[in-house]
Amino acid sequence: MEYIVYCDESNSNGTKFSDFFGGCIVSGKDWHFVEDALEAKKKELNLFGELKWTKVTAQYLERYIEIVDLFFDFVRDGKLKVRIMFRNNADQPTSSAVRHSDDKYFKLYYQFLKHAFGIKDIPAAEEDIFIRIYLDQLPDTREKCEEFKKFVRGLPSTWNSGRTGGKLHIRKGDVADVCSHDHVLLQCTDIVLGAMYFRLNDLHLEKPAGSGCRGKRTIAKEKLYKHINKRICEILPHFNIGISTGAREYQNATWELPYSHWRFVPR
Repeated sequence: MEYIVYCDESNSNGTKFSDFFGGCIVSGKDWHFVEDALEAKKKELNLFGELKWTKVTAQYLERYIEIVDLFFDFVRDGKLKVRIMFRNNADQPTSSAVRHSDDKYFKLYYQFLKHAFGIKDIPAAEEDIFIRIYLDQLPDTREKCEEFKKFVRGLPSTWNSGRTGGKLHIRKGDVADVCSHDHVLLQCTDIVLGAMYFRLNDLHLEKPAGSGCRGKRTIAKEKLYKHINKRICEILPHFNIGISTGAREYQNATWELPYSHWRFVPR
């Protein structure tokens, strides 16, 4: 059995919320079906370039809504799970040394990968479970990135203390930073992550300098955010984007939740 995790990060600094990380997880048996369907939808919509939140405009809004709908159909149907992590700026670590640490980015990313997907809570299986992790290109030196990936490859040593019965593995080479242009699931993750950063930091209220009205792109982005939020609320009624998602009716929520937010509170 295999699971593939796609991860992305957004802006590290926002006026209210910062340090955004997002990802989705798909089983090996569904992986190619989901990717092929999303790629086919892109071609049908004449979206031949990379999908990105920063590219959302009034002209492309309806097409982005269609691709988002297909993505969330897969979330609703249990073929994808989505996780978003962020930090409220009011939640600061007690140590200033930690707050200003040069490796804060990698430490937060590691926490996201370790906990957000609930991988340690995958129900025990008779067969081994392999985790493949694709990271959007990491913004640091090659040496630091390789060191980080080495730490990530060691995650099964912590996960296997959970429900998995010691059967979780990450094979050598199965943690890689990739180009999002080549992976439609990373592109869809970027859209959802960007939407959450946009709304939580009140960017939907921005107006161009000297203008009393919001720009067309801002209005289009707000409409796309509202559509994404509507799709999430169809899956998780009364969903609140600014707090950690509760367990609801799920017995094994960290793993089973189809979509969840984690408001990370540093110690």
